[in-house]
Amino acid sequence: MSYLFSGKFVGPTSQAPRVDEGRRDSIYEMQIAFAQVPEPGTDVPPWLVDRNFRNLLVDLTGNTHRAEFCIDKLYSPDSTTGRLGLVELRALEMPPHARMSLAQQLLIRGLVASFWEQPWNQTLTQWETSLHDRFLLPHFNWQDFGDVIDDLRRRGQEFERDWFAPHFEFRFPFVGEITHQGIWLQLRSAIEPWNVLGEEPGDGGTVRYVDSSVERVQVLVRGLTDERHIVTCNGRKVPLTPTGTQGEYVAAVRFRAWQPPNCLHPTIPVHSPLVFDILDTWSNHSIGGCTYHVSNPSGYNSAAFPLNAFEAESRRAVRFFETGHTPGRMEIPREEPNPAFPLTLDLRRSGS
Repeated sequence: MSYLFSGKFVGPTSQAPRVDEGRRDSIYEMQIAFAQVPEPGTDVPPWLVDRNFRNLLVDLTGNTHRAEFCIDKLYSPDSTTGRLGLVELRALEMPPHARMSLAQQLLIRGLVASFWEQPWNQTLTQWETSLHDRFLLPHFNWQDFGDVIDDLRRRGQEFERDWFAPHFEFRFPFVGEITHQGIWLQLRSAIEPWNVLGEEPGDGGTVRYVDSSVERVQVLVRGLTDERHIVTCNGRKVPLTPTGTQGEYVAAVRFRAWQPPNCLHPTIPVHSPLVFDILDTWSNHSIGGCTYHVSNPSGYNSAAFPLNAFEAESRRAVRFFETGHTPGRMEIPREEPNPAFPLTLDLRRSGS
């Protein structure tokens, strides 16, 4: 759920990594730690939470302040500055509007009140690679958030999912959509973790760059005929997966947006523009498609921040074209199974 309210810098080397984004055995160890918490109604010393979880709610380097749930100022018996009764939810970024912030705070208060009355005693889930493969996509992120709202409503908290629609639109901006022969295709920006690279010599010391050169978009399609139509991106098959709604499919495309001198896999070129085709396998022709550019295709890119949301939206709009599909006969691309990330077409991987 926190991905819906996070900033752009997420992942295992971010400022607020999830507990299961670091060590592979973190959920296993966390389950053992939860088992050491006394049952409700029994005497619990205030320092027990700190002793049980302080070494698990950390980042990869053991930093207790860089964690999704930061408890280093809750009740540490080591010093008075560590006993302030504070829990920091570091994964939540300040939203751009006061009402969005109020909705966020209301949600947190509702969750705290709900869990105070009915603690959650279920087993923790080992998401493994599906954590990023699935929940970094707008569709599954919003679906998961809906489950949270439904659970709160069952507990007597009258929340509505629509209250947080502005957060969804802000976190996952709409790119564009097309319709051809009854098939609807939509693109939205998705989340891409930015990993910290190895340290390098810098002015007066060493520096560690963050690789922001890779981006991810979501492809959402409705109206496909399973045996007839497929969606391709730059000539490669997009691994569409049913969403649970009849005739609706979703997938992600991961690609290199730009090529900085310091990045992971620096020899992989830029994949933009992304050309999407709805391929009719009966005729081996594209029935339509669209083109997505990472930057303004005219070459003009303003160095200033947008004045308001309307200017930001207009900048995104000029990067999407409802035309540009592949003309002529197309070869049917082969399957590219990716067991670790089955929902994602990673254009950085070799298509051969």
